[in-house]
Amino acid sequence: MTHQPGSEMKAAPGPEPPDFSLVLGGPLFQLYRRAHLSGGALELLLRRVLVITLFAWLPLLLLSVLDGHTLAGAVKISFLRDIEAHVRFLVALPALIIAELVVHRRISPLVRRFVERRIVVAEDFPAFDRAVNSAVRARNSVALELMLLVLVYTVGLWMWRSQIALGAATWYAKPEATHLHLTLAGYWYAFVSIPIFQFILLRWYMRLVLWFRFLWQVSRLNLRLTAAHPDRAGGIGFLGKSSYAFAPILFAQGALLAGLIANRVLYEGRALLAFKMEAAGLVGLFVLLILGPLVMFTPQLANAKRSGSAEYGLLANRYVFGFEEKWIRGGAQETSELLGTADIQSLADLANSYSVVSEMRFVPFGLEDILRLAAATAAPLLPLTLTIFSLEELLTRLVKILF
Repeated sequence: MTHQPGSEMKAAPGPEPPDFSLVLGGPLFQLYRRAHLSGGALELLLRRVLVITLFAWLPLLLLSVLDGHTLAGAVKISFLRDIEAHVRFLVALPALIIAELVVHRRISPLVRRFVERRIVVAEDFPAFDRAVNSAVRARNSVALELMLLVLVYTVGLWMWRSQIALGAATWYAKPEATHLHLTLAGYWYAFVSIPIFQFILLRWYMRLVLWFRFLWQVSRLNLRLTAAHPDRAGGIGFLGKSSYAFAPILFAQGALLAGLIANRVLYEGRALLAFKMEAAGLVGLFVLLILGPLVMFTPQLANAKRSGSAEYGLLANRYVFGFEEKWIRGGAQETSELLGTADIQSLADLANSYSVVSEMRFVPFGLEDILRLAAATAAPLLPLTLTIFSLEELLTRLVKILF
């Protein structure tokens, strides 16, 4: 019987996993395509950013002109002086839209890496495929996005009125007793612009939940992790590096807080340092949100390190005993015999491998990953220091620190 090439692949217990993307699906994505704001792989990014941003922000400018609240007037905060609104729609909203393309390009290849690097063993292919398909179905769910829309126009609107809207006369509303009397621009702001932003933000939260749910299902499989892998994370260190894909979302969150703080400091007379706990809490919370769920792989990483330490320790003992028997206590004592021997290099290679095993982490991320995500979240908060120091003072202090 003639052996047919590729017969081993036909005998595999399951097919290769399908292509996976967190963002190429769902009602909003289909709306993008029908409105010619996106292609099948999130092309037309600039068009998408401009159209959505201008749809949320430009009517506010035009209606505030009609209301007479554009630059000055009888209100405490005119439209052009409302830092929070401009940061929300001209900084945070574009960042959330740009994040779609970044996440698609950085996260989509990770699913195949589990198979290509043989981290998921053949007998777990069916379970792995089920996890992928479950995530894709949830991503495409019309019901989930409709639920988000309902939340935006109920809880989201209530939270904006009670927690975020300023208590002084502004371009969008005039407070009276317990009510806000919206201006023309205020109606667009409350019922169009704010819901657009909140929907896109909540949609990202939902996608993050789907991603970590998928990783949790993968972490329940019998993964093939090796303690000697150079990434010091058993071979899944790419999960920590992939977290950089979510940096635009964290940047948007930092920008939101920065805009809110700026309005409170400039128009309510509050001290910038009064918000230091909020700033530190935001940075810590979102770094934990992105990297914390990866701890789900800790039990398997701990098992891999424990077994790897035992196996490489035994191998090291056997090799070192043989090396000493040959070169120290044995008969090969001549320098000419020792020079150029591969035994020395093998001993060094073994020591390096054992060091890698000893340094293996219990989580698939490192300090560098934490610092990068923290920096992405905190970056929009840095300009707030200009409310304490002048630009000249700030530059002087930076020069002193650096030099």
